[in-house]
Amino acid sequence: MKTAIVNLGSILTGDWRESYATGDSIVMNDGKITHVGTAAASQVAECDVVIDADGAVAIPGLIDSHVHITFGDYTPRQRTVGFLESYVHGGTTTCITASEVHVPGRPKDPEGVKALAVAALKSFLDYRPGGMRVCAGSVILEPGLQEQDFAELARKGVWLAKAGFGAFETPFEYAPMIRWARQHGMITTVHTGGSSIPGSSGIWADHLIAMQPHVSFHVNGGPIAMPDRDFPRLVEETSIALQVCTAGNLRTCLWTAELLKGANQFERLLIATDTPTGSGIMPLGMLYTISHLVSLAKIPVEWAIAAATGNNADVYRLNSGYLRAGRDADVVVIDACAGGSQDNALDALRNGDIAAVAAVVSDGVPRFVGRSRNTPGSIRNVRVASCKLPRDFSGSSH
Repeated sequence: MKTAIVNLGSILTGDWRESYATGDSIVMNDGKITHVGTAAASQVAECDVVIDADGAVAIPGLIDSHVHITFGDYTPRQRTVGFLESYVHGGTTTCITASEVHVPGRPKDPEGVKALAVAALKSFLDYRPGGMRVCAGSVILEPGLQEQDFAELARKGVWLAKAGFGAFETPFEYAPMIRWARQHGMITTVHTGGSSIPGSSGIWADHLIAMQPHVSFHVNGGPIAMPDRDFPRLVEETSIALQVCTAGNLRTCLWTAELLKGANQFERLLIATDTPTGSGIMPLGMLYTISHLVSLAKIPVEWAIAAATGNNADVYRLNSGYLRAGRDADVVVIDACAGGSQDNALDALRNGDIAAVAAVVSDGVPRFVGRSRNTPGSIRNVRVASCKLPRDFSGSSH
């Protein structure tokens, strides 16, 4: 399938250092971006679907790196069906599991946690609810796991490992397992802050420094943040990626961004939601956190968007997250909301507003064009200008 988006007002690349692309068009084919810039009329004419952005803004599809999936598009924690498809209407095209810890009756023995990770991974390989790409299957570190278990998991395709919910006496006991997981090519993540569910324990800077994971999950609290003294230590004494989440402490979220900006290490900031949890379902959570960082911490808007896209892609080794040729064709068109005080999406975010999601393309396929069911309408007329396929991408039924 060939898709083009034309007449764009701005194209944000997802790279905080080189944030804007020149031109007004994005061309996609067979799930990959083939051209970003000024498209020739012949390129556009060859496309099956052409979206006229009417001057709106293109950003990479948002990557939520902390989503509590279980199996299917269902969360037993909130007893909600269809939350992943709804998140697509908030501009999120990829979600990364925070481990399948909310599976009812989840196993806690070594064979059980391995089986759970493999089953979750395989169940989402070809299942894309609403067009959402789900990176599933994170092994939950529990006592009894040995190095050979990580080798076995890696052979079966599992590439994520999560510390924070195991039945250990102290979080320091996670350190050998984190090393084993890293040795076998896994991305390692650690719960950070106070206890979030029964059986979990508080994890702070001393523990993280001993473990050396790739990512400190919800460093601003999920939902309870660690002590203030630990934030500068993680920035100054480690290279760990620091993930801030919507379902956490807003003050320390803003402070983390300011610390990394001041250290010129903004690539270490990752935006996520940490939902669905006790905080609820948050289809617009990524956009809310972007707007908070931009309007309250005065982070440049293009940097905040990079923290929700390219930064996540780099840490998690994904091919999405950037609007560049060869990358996965995940594109979101955003605009100012109708009835608001601003006349473009970027100024709206600077003002503390969410942006209107006017179109979402994932894997090169338009999921809807013209109106998200979760945001106000856009001020611009983002529409399907031409379509050679017997399909309706308007989203008018939502």
